[in-house]
This record gives sequence, structure tokens and C-alpha cells, in this order.
Amino acid sequence: MLNPMSLQGKNIIITGAGQGIGKAIAETCLGLGANVGVVEFNEATLKEFLAGHDKDHVLGIQGDVSDPKLAPSAVEQMVKRFGAVHGLVNNAGITRTAMIDKMSTEAWQSVLNVHLNGAFYFLQAVGRHMLERAKAGDKNPGAMVNISSDGGRRGSVGQINYGTAKAGMFGMAMTAAREWARYNIRVNTICFGIVETQMTETIRGEKFSGTYLAQIPLGRWASPEEVSRPVAFMLSDAASYITGQTLSVNGGYEISV
Repeated sequence: MLNPMSLQGKNIIITGAGQGIGKAIAETCLGLGANVGVVEFNEATLKEFLAGHDKDHVLGIQGDVSDPKLAPSAVEQMVKRFGAVHGLVNNAGITRTAMIDKMSTEAWQSVLNVHLNGAFYFLQAVGRHMLERAKAGDKNPGAMVNISSDGGRRGSVGQINYGTAKAGMFGMAMTAAREWARYNIRVNTICFGIVETQMTETIRGEKFSGTYLAQIPLGRWASPEEVSRPVAFMLSDAASYITGQTLSVNGGYEISV
């Protein structure tokens, strides 16, 4: 039986893929047969990732996603190496924590630059490439996934920059989905709850863990590996009739229609 989750022959760009959730997504996509463009800001982290994976199926792309020149360059490099880009995961992110009245302009702007501007630059660059292929007759040009967070739905104390940026990911994906649906370019959002990464260490610490775990019906944190699988699903042909949607992967932390 054909595996609908297969990513065989698909070439996927994943931002922030050198560690944490991004690394898990990259490894899951590789395991399903994809070629992966690993976009990573930290050069040492990128080198470590590349050293541990099959170079025939991985392209390392070092740079800052908030640099508008990086996304077109990444697409160009992927096309040169693998022939086309069939998928994008906008995962890169940072945090700069402060209460609203104490947040600096730099802390506000840097988070929006990475999460929102970076996601837009990559969505636009990959979208242009997919549109070109679609107009040339490709019936299945590709799919994109924006990674958001429950912090963008519920708010996040001490992180108005992060919550605002993650809320923006929904609007970006829904608008792109409407514009590009006629070309069969799918764009969706996956909304994570609390995943076991370095970014969530404070929340998962002794001071706050009890409060948050009490709000998660499944009663545990998510691992990067298990949250990577729904991302792969959205990139695969198994999700061929899904676009403009938000999939919650949060253990029931946020339940809504």
C-alpha cells in the first residue's frame, strides 16, 4: 500500500532546523524520504547537524532569517542542489522576555524580525518559486507550514513580543492559503503547546510546572519528535485537501472548535 505520509522525492526548507523542534522536524522529514535544506543561524550548530546526517540528502544554509536576502538565496541553493522546492517550514524563533512596561524596543523588534519578517521572507521566496512551477504546469507545486504557539492564542506573560509574533503567523498562513489555493499551493499553521526544548525550560521548571501541567489534559509535555510528525503530515500528500487551517498540537491545553 502506498504510504500517504511519504515525502519521497520532496525537497523541503526548514528554518531554525539545527536544534530543538526544527531539528526533529528535519530528521522526521529525512526519515520519510525528503531532501532537506537546514536553515540555521548558529554556524557551530549547523555543522554539528550536518556531521550527523547523510550529506546526499541535506543542504546546510547558514544565515539570519530576518535578512531579506537569505530566503531567495536559500531557494536558489535548493533548486541548484535538488532541482526544486516542494515544502517550507517556518520554524525559526527566539525569545526576549520582559514585562510590557519594561520591554525595550530592541527586544520587541528582534522577536518580530525573526518570527514574522523571517517567516514572510521565506514564504514569499518559496511561494514565488512554487507559483512559477504551477504556472508552467506543475499540478502539485508544494505545501508550507507556519509554526505558531498557544502563546499567540492565549497571550504569554512577559512575552508580548512573542505572543504578537505568533498570532501574526495565523493571519500570514490564512492569507497565503487564500491567494494561492487556485495554484494548489497549500499553507497551514501548526500551533504547539509546551514542548521539551531549551526555550521552555523556565515554564517546565519547579516554579511553574505544576500550574501548566494542571491545564494539559494529557498531563505531560510534548517531545520534539512527536510534534514533528504532524508537520510532516501537513507537508505530505496525506493533507492534500487541507489549506488555511490551524492544527493544535498541545495535549489539549487549548481546546476549541
